[in-house]
Amino acid sequence: MGNVFAIIKPILHAIMKAIGMTSMLVEIEPGTTMHFWVPIESTAIHQDPNNKPKPTVVFLHGFVANGIMTWLFQMVSLRTSGADFAVYVPDLLFFGDSITDCPERSTSFQAHCLAKGLMKLGVEKFSLVGFSYGGVVGFKLAQLYPDMVESIVMSSTVIELTESISNASLNNIGFTSWPDFLLPKTISDLKVLLSIGTHKFPWFPDFFFRDFLEVMFANRKEKLELLKAFVVSDKDAATPEYSQRIYLLYGDNDKIFNQAVSDTIKAKLGENTTLEYIKSAGHLVQLERPFAYNCFLKKILSYSSGSGKM
Repeated sequence: MGNVFAIIKPILHAIMKAIGMTSMLVEIEPGTTMHFWVPIESTAIHQDPNNKPKPTVVFLHGFVANGIMTWLFQMVSLRTSGADFAVYVPDLLFFGDSITDCPERSTSFQAHCLAKGLMKLGVEKFSLVGFSYGGVVGFKLAQLYPDMVESIVMSSTVIELTESISNASLNNIGFTSWPDFLLPKTISDLKVLLSIGTHKFPWFPDFFFRDFLEVMFANRKEKLELLKAFVVSDKDAATPEYSQRIYLLYGDNDKIFNQAVSDTIKAKLGENTTLEYIKSAGHLVQLERPFAYNCFLKKILSYSSGSGKM
């Protein structure tokens, strides 16, 4: 039997085609290429100058999976059932087909590359939806390119992963380092990762975990370097002032960044920020409770684009 995710891949691509999405590789600079899922209507061959531009949404994934695996339910929801959004889903560097020969591993570098890639795709302004590691990259993107990011929706994340937050979170989940947790080597390790990431972990056969390990954890050396650069010292951390409206959407049983963390983030970000908890959901809130998450997300994005009420 082949790898189940290799079998699923053409099915996912067929779903993307059905909802009007296509795959593109964008050269950011020589030696650096990022993969994006983009709306078909945004490509030159399909552009119609008479069409009114749709509100644009950019999704940033977490550390364990690529863009399509993290945001599939949201991509389908925003591209069907009358929803009218231009959706862009990149793979961050060293995930999916995104790669660089540059030695830089910071979230700032990820953010700069994202901005350059989006500009090359003709994206000038967008709402940003970030999850976990992608949320930290997203906060950095909004700080560095405030004229591009119109509003921010963040889930299961922090502004920056400071040493104090890192140590407390690792202690809560019973680990001493992020690589031990986020880069599992065995089926047992992966089961622990996913059980901690969810409110109620569903049963899967062992071949699912074996195949997931084989497909989703390539570029281990580079990902170790990303994790090393991910944690910043408390003295170097600061809370930027964001001009954008910020929406925090968390699972009420997030074991990695618990409610004490999210409440503190809300307080630091101030009055321009709202915080909602989705019941019976863990860190992987958008995958575990997709219908509830999508309901909140559509309301937020419709309000942000001026076409709805909160």
